[in-house]
Amino acid sequence: MGLSPQDHSNCQSQHTWQQAQPILEILSSLSYRSGKLDNYLQAIAQEVSCLLELDWSVVTLCREDEERVMASNLDLGEGPKIYSLHGSLTNTVVQTGQSLCVEDAMSNSEYGKPPPGYHAYLGVPLRACGGEVMGTICSFCILPRQFTLDEVRTVELFAERAATAIDNYNLYHQQLRFNQALEAEVEKRTSELKEAQAQLIERERLAAIGEFAAMIVHEIRNPMTTIMMGLKALTKLTLCDRDQTRLRLALEESNRLQKLLKEILLYAKPQLLQLEQMELNSFLEELLANLCQMPEAQRRHIKFIPLQPTVTIMGDKDKLKQVLVNLVGNACEAIAPGEVVTCTLALENESDCVCLTVHNGGVPIPAEVLPKITQPFCSTKPEGTGLGLAIVKRIIEAHQGNLSIESDSEQGTIISITLPIVMS
Repeated sequence: MGLSPQDHSNCQSQHTWQQAQPILEILSSLSYRSGKLDNYLQAIAQEVSCLLELDWSVVTLCREDEERVMASNLDLGEGPKIYSLHGSLTNTVVQTGQSLCVEDAMSNSEYGKPPPGYHAYLGVPLRACGGEVMGTICSFCILPRQFTLDEVRTVELFAERAATAIDNYNLYHQQLRFNQALEAEVEKRTSELKEAQAQLIERERLAAIGEFAAMIVHEIRNPMTTIMMGLKALTKLTLCDRDQTRLRLALEESNRLQKLLKEILLYAKPQLLQLEQMELNSFLEELLANLCQMPEAQRRHIKFIPLQPTVTIMGDKDKLKQVLVNLVGNACEAIAPGEVVTCTLALENESDCVCLTVHNGGVPIPAEVLPKITQPFCSTKPEGTGLGLAIVKRIIEAHQGNLSIESDSEQGTIISITLPIVMS
């Protein structure tokens, strides 16, 4: 009894479904999310070769005139495998964007040459989401062979999955890089915001301290002036040695108190700068020559190493002079007669800043004091107010610069001031 046309059609559909079922099962089992993309493409190359009984299958990515083998069912050894597309069968697939079947490419080289030892070729393009060809799935047989339409469609199904996986993989890593860049930018902006908030809080704190200090200093300075006038009047009297000693100590302490009041006002009030362009070499040469006349610099040597070529900054000459007077004076006090304080100008590496260092080889600053040496009222000198370096730090920061201090028994003490350069 023969089959009706309807029955014959149903049998063909069932046969087609039986052939397609293992392919669908394989495709559904493949997931690039479960491992690396290389492993996913490797599985595709192996399954294509197994299903179609091919000798060699590869998945390639093609850019410009090169193809890179991303996966192969055969072991190709270590290292990247990159080949020229020129004159190859794969180049025809990339150029046309169409699948290519060649029964015997050795005898028919119209579409390009196969690898040595192979005759039959089946190439299918990998298309990105935008439609451009990003690579291929290429299969080879040692013997000549014809490929059926079903076989081509089977490889095209795998090529579609491979292209989607590569697209998704690239999108994922693009998103990952974007997220990392975004996180870095958020972290940077958060840090800048915190720094700005800290600066605002510090400015408000200093403003409050300044107002309070100005009021206190004013209230103390007036009676202190009266006291000083009285003490100086007593110096004109004839006193016994004991009273003269007491008077001298009272005058010294009064002078020290007046100096402290002056420095408190100097530290507490806002650093309003009178900025102008300053050529550093000439400014420092003239200033350091004058600093040699300071009492602290007597019998000490001040050496200046200029920068060639010189640079220009925007600075307040009076306040920067105050900085150098303090730093060079401290350095001179730290060394013995005959020793040298060295001031050096140098450019910061890969930066639009200049660095001025003041170096002395005297007794180092104690390690436990060094981290807080620029804080108010921290001093290593018995009669110091502890405001000198704190004022220096505020002046340098007002110039958008940085102050750092290194000190140990081997190199002595190096104070570094970094200031931005005026770019020509």
